[in-house]
Amino acid sequence: MFTHTILEFSNVLKLIKKYRAADKTIVLTQGSFDMVHIGHARYLAEAKRHGNVLFVGVDSDEKIRERKGSDRPIVPQDERLEMLTYLKPVDHVVLKELDQPKWELIKLIRPDVLIATAETYSEAQLAELRQWCAKVVVLDPMATTSTSAKIRRVQLGYAKHVGNALSEKLIHTIEEVLEEFKQQK
Repeated sequence: MFTHTILEFSNVLKLIKKYRAADKTIVLTQGSFDMVHIGHARYLAEAKRHGNVLFVGVDSDEKIRERKGSDRPIVPQDERLEMLTYLKPVDHVVLKELDQPKWELIKLIRPDVLIATAETYSEAQLAELRQWCAKVVVLDPMATTSTSAKIRRVQLGYAKHVGNALSEKLIHTIEEVLEEFKQQK
């Protein structure tokens, strides 16, 4: 019907009405999707199995920086949005801005199925979300390493490399200074 599009928030409701009129099961999931990896692809494929149409809410750069720090996201929002449109299970992606009210996309779509991870919501929040979602499905992680863990591994590897290079130069410099002291005596 309408596949692989990046939607403005204002266009979501009319599309939802068309899907509901066609008796389609609407699935929603949300996240950062920074540095899309195999876990994301598996997660989205599993999400799509719960319905006919998959909407993916994607956190804006500003929203991610607020939650994860100034060095995130690694991949800018326009690229993250576009990348998701290339994944087969994804029908629509919607950008979620920092200043939008809590759970605005969920309340707007009122999905038949909301897909989440165990880390996303507390039990109390899941109970509250059920007033806007016919069903909430909590999925386990789909990969052994998250984006944050991959970034940490890269940072640690780089830090080790820099540390080794600095150590060698520092030792060499100290040896030169000591040699100069010896020659001055």
